[in-house]
Amino acid sequence: MVKGDFTVDGLILGIICGSVFGLLAAVIMLPMKFNTEKEKMEAILGAFIERFMIGFLIPNVTLGLSPVTTGIILGIFLSLPTAVITRSYLPIIGVGMIGGIIIGFVTQMLVG
Repeated sequence: MVKGDFTVDGLILGIICGSVFGLLAAVIMLPMKFNTEKEKMEAILGAFIERFMIGFLIPNVTLGLSPVTTGIILGIFLSLPTAVITRSYLPIIGVGMIGGIIIGFVTQMLVG
């Protein structure tokens, strides 16, 4: 897809956005305390995968809405299972929604 003189494929953009969002989520979790190192690594891996999928899907899913709106919807709903399991609603859903908005804007600018 072309935007100006710059061409961006949704798949490539999804991999980039997913990797950046996933790494950011993992880094945010590094200082957190867990009962064991195994639990910490599992939680960080789970957060990375969840945020990677949000970042990957937004540029590649067409809901008939703007990419920003798609980002908000996917950011919220893909974060819900983790928020329910951990009972930590606001931080998990909030980060998912903010990340979805940012990735939606990036998608809108680069893909259309």
